[in-house]
Amino acid sequence: MSMGSDMYREQILDHYKNPRNYGELEDPTFSHVGENPMCGDEITVDVLLEDDGETIEYVAFSGDGCAISQASASLLTQELPGMSLDELDEMDRDDITEMLGIEISPMRIKCAVLAEKVAQDGAEIYRGEKNLDKTTTED
Repeated sequence: MSMGSDMYREQILDHYKNPRNYGELEDPTFSHVGENPMCGDEITVDVLLEDDGETIEYVAFSGDGCAISQASASLLTQELPGMSLDELDEMDRDDITEMLGIEISPMRIKCAVLAEKVAQDGAEIYRGEKNLDKTTTED
């Protein structure tokens, strides 16, 4: 294992133990819940948009789960402010694994991308493109 891998593993543990932007927004533009029943991860993502209704101003998350899902959510909340909803839609698993900085096994990729999928689905619901009652499930 290289020193670079160790650094990223430490980053993941730091974000897991000291998550950034953990909690709930008082008046989010939209909020959405997702779960990974295989692992027991559950994440709620709250997003506040700027007045233009398209640019992400602030993101918070809450929930419980494994180190990968929680660190990924924490990192994502730091990455999204300033992005447009279209840029959020364009994100994929490669963006998340790049943020995490380590190779993610196929069994753990659903943990890693949960927060991203929850935020993307929340944006689609906000824009009226998805069923309002749907909970994001990564299984």
